[in-house]
Amino acid sequence: MLTAIALGTILNPLNSSMVAVALVSIHSDFHIDIGTSTWLVSAFYLTGAVGQPLMGRLADLLGARRVFLTGVSVAGVVCALAPLSPTFGWLVAARAVQALATSTAFPSGLGLIRAASGHRVPASSLAVLSVAASTSAALGPTIGGLLIGIGGWQAIFLVNVPITAAAVVLGVLWLPAPPPADPTAAGLSALDLPGVVLFAATLVPILGALLSIGSAMSWVLIGVVPVAATLLAVRELRHPTPFFDLRLLRRRPAIVGVFVQFAAVTFIFYSFFFALPIWLEQVAGYDARAAGLLVLPLTGMAVLMTPVASRLIARVGARPPLVIGSVFMLVGSLLLLALEADVPVALFLAVMFVLGVPNAFNNLGLQAVLYAVTPRERISWAAGQFQTFRYVGATMAAAVLGSVFKTGATTAGLHGIAVLLAAVAAALVVASAITRGRSETDVRPSAAGS
Repeated sequence: MLTAIALGTILNPLNSSMVAVALVSIHSDFHIDIGTSTWLVSAFYLTGAVGQPLMGRLADLLGARRVFLTGVSVAGVVCALAPLSPTFGWLVAARAVQALATSTAFPSGLGLIRAASGHRVPASSLAVLSVAASTSAALGPTIGGLLIGIGGWQAIFLVNVPITAAAVVLGVLWLPAPPPADPTAAGLSALDLPGVVLFAATLVPILGALLSIGSAMSWVLIGVVPVAATLLAVRELRHPTPFFDLRLLRRRPAIVGVFVQFAAVTFIFYSFFFALPIWLEQVAGYDARAAGLLVLPLTGMAVLMTPVASRLIARVGARPPLVIGSVFMLVGSLLLLALEADVPVALFLAVMFVLGVPNAFNNLGLQAVLYAVTPRERISWAAGQFQTFRYVGATMAAAVLGSVFKTGATTAGLHGIAVLLAAVAAALVVASAITRGRSETDVRPSAAGS
């Protein structure tokens, strides 16, 4: 079951990062400028940010197994057809559908795990999904570069076909078929479509404003947000089965806390994940291959530390891992201030090892808390919203990076980013220290789960 879910889960993060190395080839083949080619990135991010909670809600209403298998199957078909796109517009549309289809895997997968494990947190199962997602996202550019060298940009789509086929076959054989998690509103007719539209009308302008920060368009988009958010709140507070359940969030503020903390965690991670390779190339004088190798310990440490975090949650609950992760983020952010153009390789690698530790502790700890405090009938929706805040954090990181490194990377700019990250990490230390589920035992796994 976990293998099938993990194969589906890697699709979204892998494809969100793998395309980065294909933009030059695509711009050349379709005779467009590089700026236009970045729509392949933006379309995926914007669609996925809305698609994750939407697919999660569909999993709650229609059944997690059905939504998982449908989404992964559609992703396979779209990836098989995408290389045949006659125009760039068709390719952007394929990327949007790909984002929507791959958004089914994590929310419905968490729903399937919840149905199989009950309320108590199966930390080892969550660890498998965490490793699959973080590793595939981090290795996406490396894998994409190898594939493009073998078969051109088309290969980054075609590689998804055997992965989706394996996920579907294993899913048909091994995934359980629990009833819809929300039996009081089961069925597609219970989907709050106006709520979905208003949620998208609130979220997309926020992300768009961040992506276009400093332009006149960003102010226009910001102006839309209060209106759309007000209409969303009025609609959802009155609707009996709302898409964006404000009444639930008011009853369970711990869910809101998880979302905000995850946005902050991903903001910090993507800030140095994006900034350091650019700084290494433009300031420290390394080529792209060497820069990629130097930041590889970020991923390696996250993979190595995930089992440690899982066992710690099994013994003492989620709060201590969250505090540990936040403290490492704070220390790592402060260590960035020690980086200069002539930094010794050993010192740089030491900083990478420190910054690689918190990804495992924070991701797994926050997933454990979310799992514990969310009602069963909303678990897939909450998992989708959790991923939406990953997009928010990543977009905020891109906005900061674009502002600070607008005319090129500098050591002073990197140090300025480090100070900002340290401030956010310090706030996370405090937030982690006061994090609560329903009780500390509720965020510990069962014996079967561990």
